[in-house]
Parts: sequence; C-alpha cells; structure tokens
Amino acid sequence: MLVFYSISRMRVQSYYYFDIKQTVSFLKNIFLLPKYVYIRGIITFLSTAMKEKYELEFSINSSPQLLYQYVSDPSGLSEWFADNVNSRGEVYSFIWGDSEEKARVVTRKTDERVRYRWLDEEGDDTEYYFEIKIIRDELTKDVTIIVTDFAEADEINESKQLWENQIMDLKQVLGSA
Repeated sequence: MLVFYSISRMRVQSYYYFDIKQTVSFLKNIFLLPKYVYIRGIITFLSTAMKEKYELEFSINSSPQLLYQYVSDPSGLSEWFADNVNSRGEVYSFIWGDSEEKARVVTRKTDERVRYRWLDEEGDDTEYYFEIKIIRDELTKDVTIIVTDFAEADEINESKQLWENQIMDLKQVLGSA
C-alpha cells in the first residue's frame, strides 16, 4: 500500500513500507524523476533540474587509431579519465576515489566514436550519456575530438572545466601537450 503525505515541488514522500522496486518503477514512470534516495522505507524524490546537453571541441596531436584506444579501452581510460576503469562486457565501471559510476557502451565505431550511457543504481540505462567523437580533417590531417555530455544548468561551466582538465591529462598521456 502506498500513501503520499506530500507532493510539492516535485518532492514525493511516503512513510509506509512497501515493495521498493515496484514503487520506484511506478513513480519514475508517472513523475519522470531521475534520482531518488531510499532511507528506512522512505523514498524521497529529489527535485533535480533536467540536465542540458553541451559539446566541447579539442584539437589533439595524435592519430585517430591511438586516440581511439585511449577513449574506448578500460586501461586507456584509466590513464586519463578516471582513477580506475573496469569492464564486464559492455558495462564499464568508472572509479574516482571512493565513488563508482557505471555506464554501458551503446555506440562504438572504431577510430571514430564511442558513446557511454550512464546507468542508475539498478543497472538500468538513464537518458544521459557522454560521447567522444574523433574527427580527422582530410585536407589538413588535423585531429579533433568532440565531447558531448550533460550537466545541470548551474553546473555546465564546472563540467566544461572538468572536461578541459581531463583532456589536458589525455594530451599529456599521448605526448601531445
């Protein structure tokens, strides 16, 4: 049985114990809320703003083949993107300190692009992803990567700065800094 005591500002609370998976699935479908916290039988949906998509472009002095290894392989990603990266099939675990996030490889085209879709706590795909495209200009032979990611409106500048720092690390690993 599920009884709501308050529904305000996209915040929903229930103080009865219930089947967590059924209720979360039900509420996600009705309210389309991406995050929740489960504490002692209480589900609180957090009013997180919808994330906005953004793109960044970086020139990199590297071959597309070498660059692709560093953006698609767990050992390559561990050298610049996260403290540690493990994979089990198409599911990658990205570890930063004590934090771990999982993503599924949903698009992969050798030497051109890779897209990772973030997974929620149950291992289900979310609507958010990050993608790295490798583009080589046919005339100049310059290599560019385009990063596509999502962030909340008030965190876009911080997210862009984080990517700039990560790409600087990638350039150092590649010897193109």
